This record gives sequence, C-alpha cells and structure tokens, in this order.
Amino acid sequence: MDGDQARRFAAEWIAAWNSHNLDAVLEHYDDSVRLTSPAAARILGDPAGTIEGKAALRAYFARALEVYPDLQFELMDVMWGLASVVLYYRNQVGTCGEFMELNVVGKVVRVVANYAG
Repeated sequence: MDGDQARRFAAEWIAAWNSHNLDAVLEHYDDSVRLTSPAAARILGDPAGTIEGKAALRAYFARALEVYPDLQFELMDVMWGLASVVLYYRNQVGTCGEFMELNVVGKVVRVVANYAG
C-alpha cells in the first residue's frame, strides 16, 4: 500500500457510502470480514459490536442506511500502512476513524471503528 493507493481506496469508499449504493460499499470487503464498532453495538443492541462475514455486514450496513437516511461522509484524512488504511472522516453525528486491514487483493478483512461526537 502506498499513498496513492490509500487515497484512491478512500475516495472510492467515501463515494460508495455517499451514493447509498450498498453493493458498491460491499465491493470493498472480503467475504470473511470482521468489523468492530460502537455504532454496531448501538444499532444492533449487542455490546460486543462485532459483525463477522460479508452477509452479516450487508445486513448491518442496510440497517445503518435505514437508521441514518441522510448519511454522508466527508473525508478529512487518510493514513496508510503496509497492508492497512485509516480513514478519518466526518459523518452526520461527528467524526470517525476506521482502521481497515486489507488482504493481498485489496479487500478489507478487518475493521475497527472509533467515534467522537
């Protein structure tokens, strides 16, 4: 992963979310993805806030789009590592930083979301 790849990934991910196109959003994730998020804990009523697998992630993201029909993300910064990115963005309720670990084909296999506001 380099800076150009990270910025391209971030721009595509943000655009997919802002279009509310669930299939476009899910294109970024591997079938075995694992997401941990305080928003997932709240929306799903599960204190663990962990979602495993792309099918479960689809159901969660669909629910999130229902709960937040005005959802829009504004990318504030992107950071990258050897096989990961951190997207820092503003949404309808505050700011978020998401650590995303990527596999060798560039699909997200692990997400840890952190929120403020």
